[in-house]
Amino acid sequence: MKKRFLSVAMAAACTVTMLAAPATAMAEGFDIAVNFASEPQTIDPALNSAVDGAVMVQHMFEGLTKWADSGAEAAGTDGKANAAEIVLGQAESYEKVVNEDGTVTYTFKLRDDIKWTDGKDVTASDFEYAWKRLVTPETAADYNYMLDCVVNANEIMAGEMDPSELAVKAVDDKTFEVTILNDLPYFLEICAFPSTLPVRQDIIEANGDQWTFDVNTYLSNGAYKMTEWNHNSEIIMEKNPEYYDYENLGPDTITFKLMDDANAMLSGYNSGELDFIEEVPQAEIPNLLVSGDLKIADYIGTYYVCFQTQKAPFDDPKVREAFSLAIDRTYIVNQVAQSGQVEADGFVPAGIYDAEGAAGDDFRTVGGSYYAATDADYEANCERARELLAEAGYEGGEGFPVVEYLYNTNDAHKAVAEALQNMWETELGVTVTLNNQEWAVFLQTRKDGDYSIARNGWIADYNDPMSFLDMWLTGGGNNDAQYENPAYDELIMSAKATSDPAERMSYMHQAEDIIIGEDHALCPLYFYTQKFMLKDRVQGMYYTPLGYFFFQYATEAAAE
Repeated sequence: MKKRFLSVAMAAACTVTMLAAPATAMAEGFDIAVNFASEPQTIDPALNSAVDGAVMVQHMFEGLTKWADSGAEAAGTDGKANAAEIVLGQAESYEKVVNEDGTVTYTFKLRDDIKWTDGKDVTASDFEYAWKRLVTPETAADYNYMLDCVVNANEIMAGEMDPSELAVKAVDDKTFEVTILNDLPYFLEICAFPSTLPVRQDIIEANGDQWTFDVNTYLSNGAYKMTEWNHNSEIIMEKNPEYYDYENLGPDTITFKLMDDANAMLSGYNSGELDFIEEVPQAEIPNLLVSGDLKIADYIGTYYVCFQTQKAPFDDPKVREAFSLAIDRTYIVNQVAQSGQVEADGFVPAGIYDAEGAAGDDFRTVGGSYYAATDADYEANCERARELLAEAGYEGGEGFPVVEYLYNTNDAHKAVAEALQNMWETELGVTVTLNNQEWAVFLQTRKDGDYSIARNGWIADYNDPMSFLDMWLTGGGNNDAQYENPAYDELIMSAKATSDPAERMSYMHQAEDIIIGEDHALCPLYFYTQKFMLKDRVQGMYYTPLGYFFFQYATEAAAE
């Protein structure tokens, strides 16, 4: 869904009533099994930073707003999935007022029939606690900056103010008030984002960081609840009887199988053990595309290489640029990835709105290319890469230390890693080793900065360039490159401080000019597409190009 903007009017003051979920007929004994990845690093809404964990969390928790089935077919899914849109969730209405000082106050009225899985009412205090917990430094949430739009959030995250001073409050049990610094076009999407979902203060304070591991303490407020977690095997969810739309929910159970071997995933799908998979063996992609079994949907994201910018030799921008130019992106897209990806000539991908662009333009087309990304330019790129490496003191690769490329267990990532290794060694005369780690371990290693070069990928959290750019602020929780540049920080904060759309975009284009065009802190490879396979028996799944698949209203097709 290209135009993924809010379906709710953004006037100076407005009230919106929740769109009703479509009624569905549920087949008795309907159970489905899906696979997104292996063991999640966490399913704490505030601490999760991976798409697979977000999909799980979105089935068990619900925010002030939520993603719902729009009724329109999602692009590239051939009728297998509908597009998702933002509607009200736990809130039944809201009012929005632009204040004299330029701040904006949202007042959400909660539904009367919202409950936790233990039967207790969901209250505005649950949202207040969750939002204050997110920005509290001790929580150490990678996504704390998702609320930097809220008044006092930045000062709290910097340790200059107490979390109690965050401009959110429970006016009463059913009224939640938020004041943000300026008008944001994507604020209602933030209200549906996993890290802003409500959590129970009493449970977390009583159980600490262990609250997510026990089904008796993992209390949620969404359509499904966790009933079993067999680590490294499966997470089982069943319909939540306390959910306000329980009667219309689809599958009796949704089992998230935890697997990281693409061959096992495809085998499980073919045997009927799995109804949905995202990954398949690289060698099988061409045949599965021809047969039509593998679907390719829109996906707003970038697959890239992340350099450890604080450690030699990648503390030198010339070395980083040389490694970037020595990559044949056309070969990787056509011969390795093979799923319709597009060579990346910048970091912010195609499909992201740009207020400065003419009709039909997006941030990428307005921003232009930072380097020639196609195969036709590869020889010239490599010649320039060798010149840069020589300028950095490593002519012909002489004296360059052995460096390691870190990636996670996945057939596709391995194929990319081996291609990159060959290109860097052949064209630059350097030695690159490969280190393959299990998913959760890989995420922590990369976060800790214990690497030289690492595989990375980023999917939009909302449709705005800021979703790709503010993560690289100095000290940011998702800043795995450990990138630091005061000029970059100033541009991002300037973009966050203005409500003028064209001015915002100008600041963000200048910021991308620095991080990609000058510092070469990141090395984009391609813009994502979303692969998936779904059994014909499952109908009513919906999807957003942010990478979220939703199964809670899926139904079972009648047997032919």
